[in-house]
Amino acid sequence: MTEDFAPINLTNHFLIAMPGLQDPLFEHSVVYLCEHSQRGALGLVINKPCEIDLKGLFAKVELPLSRPDLDGAPVFFGGPVQTERGFVLHEATFAESDKPEQPVYASTMTIPGGLEMTTSRDVLEAISTGSGPRKVLISLGYSAWGEGQLESELGDNSWLTVPADTRLIFETPVAERYSQALKLLGLEPWMLSSDVGHA
Repeated sequence: MTEDFAPINLTNHFLIAMPGLQDPLFEHSVVYLCEHSQRGALGLVINKPCEIDLKGLFAKVELPLSRPDLDGAPVFFGGPVQTERGFVLHEATFAESDKPEQPVYASTMTIPGGLEMTTSRDVLEAISTGSGPRKVLISLGYSAWGEGQLESELGDNSWLTVPADTRLIFETPVAERYSQALKLLGLEPWMLSSDVGHA
């Protein structure tokens, strides 16, 4: 017998891994959900840096990086899907035209709540010259859940959820993002037990 879950939409929310989540890819992770519907969910892990930094990534794609504020900034492991591909989470940027809703970049997902996620090279080109979005988080790969999969994991107490705060994505030091995400719920890491919810 399959369980029926009431439809929920966690777009523009954080998923915070519970201590009982033993998957090494997601252990102690904070995931920003870019999209969540009955078909599934897509998100980016925002607190697991890769070995490469932005300067190295831009060199790899043969672009200069004339943004001193991004020198040494980490590239993140966004998740296990398409890890060779870059995903740029950034503040919303719109073309200066008579269509204010028209995004600037070729392949952009607009996320309700004021952010965008772009996968086309043109956003990297804009960032490299200093004309792109100011606040950015760049990841390799993304996280995905099939239909009903995330709801099932929530039912198993694998994740806590909280509405996203963009300051945590762009301003909070990486090492503090997990504890700060918990603080959005009024929690501290020591309050969580891997046994919570399992009778």
